[in-house]
Amino acid sequence: MTDFQVDENTGTIEVQERHQFDVTSLQDYMRDNVDGYSGELSVEEFAGGQSNPTYLLTAGGNRYVLRRKPPGKLLKSAHAVDREYRVLSALQDTEVPTAKTYALCTDDSIIGTWFYIMEYLDGRVIWDSTAGPYSPQERGEFWDSANEAMAKLHNVDFEAVGLSDFGKHSDYIARQVSRWSGQYEYTKTEENPYMDNLIDYLPKNVPQDASCSIVHGDPQIANMMMHAKENRVIGILDWELSTLGCPISDFAYLCRPYRDMLQGLDLKSLGIPSEEEYVEAYCRRTGRSGIDNWDYYIAFNMFKMAAILQGIAKRVLDGTAASGHAESAGSGASDMAKLAWAQIDKTVVID
Repeated sequence: MTDFQVDENTGTIEVQERHQFDVTSLQDYMRDNVDGYSGELSVEEFAGGQSNPTYLLTAGGNRYVLRRKPPGKLLKSAHAVDREYRVLSALQDTEVPTAKTYALCTDDSIIGTWFYIMEYLDGRVIWDSTAGPYSPQERGEFWDSANEAMAKLHNVDFEAVGLSDFGKHSDYIARQVSRWSGQYEYTKTEENPYMDNLIDYLPKNVPQDASCSIVHGDPQIANMMMHAKENRVIGILDWELSTLGCPISDFAYLCRPYRDMLQGLDLKSLGIPSEEEYVEAYCRRTGRSGIDNWDYYIAFNMFKMAAILQGIAKRVLDGTAASGHAESAGSGASDMAKLAWAQIDKTVVID
């Protein structure tokens, strides 16, 4: 399991040396490509996040957000800021809460890597919805609004918004298992028997579900911007893993904490709905009667998280990790793999 220090993952910091770039070059680009841009540009780096470096841009009394590919050698399909930009732009006129997009730059000469610029959302990121100065009612509203946001995303007609070619329309989980197995093997730094078990089991037991929707790929409350004062989502963040795929799998990722960080907690006193209630609410919002093979979807998403954590561990060794917390996140890969296998093999004991 990963354990981040919440207060160290909020706000902005001075741009880290490895993430610095030519601010004047970016300012010139924005003057030419961002409607309404004016003034002198200042840049800060957001403290949170493990993947694409993200910056707060301020100029002429306006604020923007820039997300870029990290510098250094990268996996071919990772850090796809162009896909983030495309899906965000496609969702602008839907009910899905998203930030407005301004520009995508694929010219490495501007700041060294591809990047895009979007609206700054003035709100709150809830890094840990089980702690902090929140009442039970507030926590319940956080969780319910996240549920509603995911249902709205999965209800979007992807063909109507121009995303019919954003991914394949079938075999999502099988392809994802293959993808994350490959990325895990590419970034493996030590043997992990639980990952070996999952890599063998998951492709042989994929549930037969033909539904297809836009999927976020990394849905969690920490990737949703809450309104500054109201307990509702105003923007889903971090879209780099988005594609077309299985909505149940996507929703199961949001539910993963029920088998991890929420285990052993008194959810009722915290104001957090039970796992059963949460699944029922999603099914009601998306017109489903229920979900079969639920444990498989949870295990698959934990497997994916373990592969992501292993990738972070490898980037720590390579010196390309975006966050100062990447080392602790990477060390959780083995524990997450064990937890994933425990969803399949109920005899596995979790310490």
